[in-house]
Amino acid sequence: MNSATRIITIANQKGGVGKTTTAINLATALAAIGERVLIIDLDPQGNASTGLGIDRRDRTLSSYDVLVGEASIAEAAMQTAVPHLSIVPSTLDLLGVEMEISGLPDRALRLRNALRTAPEGEGRFSYVLVDCPPSLNLLTINAMAAADSVLVPLQCEFFALEGLSQLLETVEQVRAGINPGLTIQGIVLTMFDGRNNLANQVVDDVRAHMGEAVYQTVIPRNVRVSEAPSHGKPAILYDLKCTGSQAYLQLASEVIRRERRLRAA
Repeated sequence: MNSATRIITIANQKGGVGKTTTAINLATALAAIGERVLIIDLDPQGNASTGLGIDRRDRTLSSYDVLVGEASIAEAAMQTAVPHLSIVPSTLDLLGVEMEISGLPDRALRLRNALRTAPEGEGRFSYVLVDCPPSLNLLTINAMAAADSVLVPLQCEFFALEGLSQLLETVEQVRAGINPGLTIQGIVLTMFDGRNNLANQVVDDVRAHMGEAVYQTVIPRNVRVSEAPSHGKPAILYDLKCTGSQAYLQLASEVIRRERRLRAA
C-alpha cells in the first residue's frame, strides 16, 4: 500500500468501551471531508459491518478471506452508504481463523502483507481503520503489525488505567518484535458522564498518567449514538447535531492534526 496511506488500529482488549462506535464515526467524519477511508472489521461479532448497514447475507467476501489469502483487500472491500467510505466486512468465520493461520511463519503479518497489495493511484485509501476484537489475540497482533499507529478508546470507569497498561505492554512487544514504527496515535476517553464524580476522576487520572497522548476531545455517553447502529448508520448520519456526533467530528479534527504533525516530523 502507498506510504501516504495511514493505517490506524483501534484496539482495547476490553469489550464495551466504544471501540467499534469510534471506528465507524471517526471513519465517517474523515470521509465527510473527502478522505477515502477503509474500515477493516477484524471482530468476529461484525458490529462495524452491521453498524454501517452491511447485511450479513451480502458479505460474500470478508476479512477472513483476506487473512487466509483467498481474497485481496480490493476484492473484499464493499462500498457503504457513506460516500468515500468502504469496509472489508467481518463474518463468524473469523472465529476459527487463528487455528488456521497459527502454524504459518507469517501468521502475525497476514494483514500487513494483504494491505501491501491494496490499490494505488486514484483507488488509494487515505486512511485505513482496523476495528479489533475485544482481546489481545492473533487478530489484534495482525492489526498492530500492519498499523502506523494505535488509537485506544478508554471508557471512563474504575479499572480503565489497569487495562490500558496491559494494552500498552502489547504495543511495546509488537514494536520490539514485528513493527518498530508503531506509535500510539492517541487515547480517547469514551462514555463520559459529567454528573459522575468517578468519571471526572478517571479523566484526571488518565491525563496525569498519559499526558499529551490523551485527546482533548472526550466522547460523552449519548443515547443517539447508542441508537444509531440499530439503524445501520453511523451516529454522524443518524443525528449530526447530537453531542456524541459533534464530539466525534472534533475527534476527527484532532486525529488529522496529529497525523499532519507526524507526517511533517
